Amino acid sequence: MTSADGPTSPRPRLLVLRALGLGDLLAGVPALRGVRRHFPGHAIVLAAPPALTDAALATGAVDAVLAAQAPGRGVPSLRHWPGAPPDVAIDLHGNGAASADVLAELRPGRLIAYAARDSPAAALGVWERGEHERIRWCSVLGAYGIAADPEDFRLPVPDQPSPAPGAVVIHPGADAGSRRWPAHRYGAVAARLRAAGRRVVVLGGPGEEDLTLTVAEAAGLGPGEVLTGGLPFTELSALVGQAGVLVSGDTGTAHLATAHGTPSVTLFGPVPPRLWGPPPSDRHTALWHPGPPGDPHGTEPDPLLLRIGVEEVVEAVLWHDREITPMPRATEAGGASGRPRMRRRLRAPGAVPYHSARGAARPRTTGEV
Repeated sequence: MTSADGPTSPRPRLLVLRALGLGDLLAGVPALRGVRRHFPGHAIVLAAPPALTDAALATGAVDAVLAAQAPGRGVPSLRHWPGAPPDVAIDLHGNGAASADVLAELRPGRLIAYAARDSPAAALGVWERGEHERIRWCSVLGAYGIAADPEDFRLPVPDQPSPAPGAVVIHPGADAGSRRWPAHRYGAVAARLRAAGRRVVVLGGPGEEDLTLTVAEAAGLGPGEVLTGGLPFTELSALVGQAGVLVSGDTGTAHLATAHGTPSVTLFGPVPPRLWGPPPSDRHTALWHPGPPGDPHGTEPDPLLLRIGVEEVVEAVLWHDREITPMPRATEAGGASGRPRMRRRLRAPGAVPYHSARGAARPRTTGEV
């Protein structure tokens, strides 16, 4: 943590626990900004993996990051919290006792958690409503009298140049195998898009070098069209924010495209997009074939994910890659600068955000969305 917001900070300190992944952080931005507005005089510290420090600070809702992570999606220890107990501690990590308890161990002046004793959020059954992740955490805070707007999720795009402005960016990776569409299918999509005259680059995170190489080789892409090994957040943000279209599974990069307003095609399998997908918008297509829910953290590709075909993905990307028109550039939540940024105009009368049928005219939704 920075010295200004460390144990000797003159401001009261508020600790938020959300020690998960990039997608989780971005889905929690509306809740974090609600906390920022409700506690304007507090130094807000987010307990999160250190790799997310730059992303957390980019939200404008966090003053410092306390390094905290556990294997998988576990609850990390917070016993290294420095100095006096936090004035307020907020659990945005989960709905169980484990995450509430690690905050309670710090003896905060006030604990806000779904699993806290006499929790108004639990009394209202917020978790049982089946709401989208962004809405759910805003509802939890709302039960405690903290207003948060689930639509307040936009992030500014960095001013630095993108290594591939306007390109179709394909990210084939995912933290779990159940959300990872086969590499050879991504390669086929990339090859089709290149044949249609689009520039394609393949993006990979740490440990995804072999995966990105497989996709690139299948599409005939050279080394200059592969960005792998994990870009620093600012570079990743510039790449995604200035892309023509992002194609990926249900991962953090998909949430980053949503945050930047970048057109995206996201492939869903074990979890329906109504729980973790982009907001209803012609800017985003969530491909999903309805069926029984699966394990979002499983090791093998989910059967519903495998129902998505190469042709569906190609058609969705080409639908987004249409006439170009200036779009105001978001500079902060709800704001825009006067400098326009080129972005795709997305028009489709009667379009729906979630679909699995074929056709560039944005076909109807089937099943639960």
